[in-house]
Amino acid sequence: MTLQRFAADAPLADQLAAFDADGAIIIEKLYDADTIGRMRDAAEERAQTVAPGSATQGMADGKEFAGTNTIRFSSLGLLTPAFFEMLDNDRFAAIADAILLPNCGSYWLNTAQVMYIGPGEPAQELHRDDDNWWEFLSRTWPNNPEISVSSMIGLDDVTEELGATRVIPRSHLSDTLEYRTHADTVPAELGPGDSLIYSGRVTHGGGANLTEDRWRRAMHISVVAGWLTPEESIVLDHPLGTLDDQSERVRQLVGHRSYLPGERRGGGLWLRHVKAIGEDDA
Repeated sequence: MTLQRFAADAPLADQLAAFDADGAIIIEKLYDADTIGRMRDAAEERAQTVAPGSATQGMADGKEFAGTNTIRFSSLGLLTPAFFEMLDNDRFAAIADAILLPNCGSYWLNTAQVMYIGPGEPAQELHRDDDNWWEFLSRTWPNNPEISVSSMIGLDDVTEELGATRVIPRSHLSDTLEYRTHADTVPAELGPGDSLIYSGRVTHGGGANLTEDRWRRAMHISVVAGWLTPEESIVLDHPLGTLDDQSERVRQLVGHRSYLPGERRGGGLWLRHVKAIGEDDA
């Protein structure tokens, strides 16, 4: 079984139907060449200063999870304006809206990381991105709502040999939280600007880089329901007032807006001075 691939301007309904069925889709050329080129150039410069294996993901066994010959770094908005252009992608937003907004008033950025898998790096352990919220997930599976949507984006050609992300299609529909094996996975090969978009419920992991001297160049962007704590504290990179030139969507994603439940039960979250952030701007 392979993952279904779509053009960026394919009918949204078709993309969502495939996402619901398989838990993951690939959208080709979701990001234009100019934006990806600027993001890649900035990532390349920053990567020269980051030691492989230095990321821990805040876990005791983080190096094992994040890789010993893998370069990971975040704070991408400090590197290039191209990052904010990527956050403001209409089609990704339409997909995330359809999947997440039935379960929350809004969503925000979970994490954004460059992930370069180095030569000889073994396959990453399989996991779900929703495992971040294990206390919630373990108590509600398999009936929990969708709470996060993730994407892996090619900054260059991402082939199976280089360590393309491996996905178990339809694993989001499993009755149990037990992981299967890499034998059940399929590679999500990408070109520059292509995006693997997948449910936080889907089992996946970085593939093995089987080359001797080439790096897999990709980046990750994920969003999470606004009533959950995100993985990365991106708001600390951008004090209030520094992104006023960005769209309302971007400001919501980076935490420059509060979480409001809308017509749902619940209170406002991520408030400031007992008001919603941005309320005085309305």
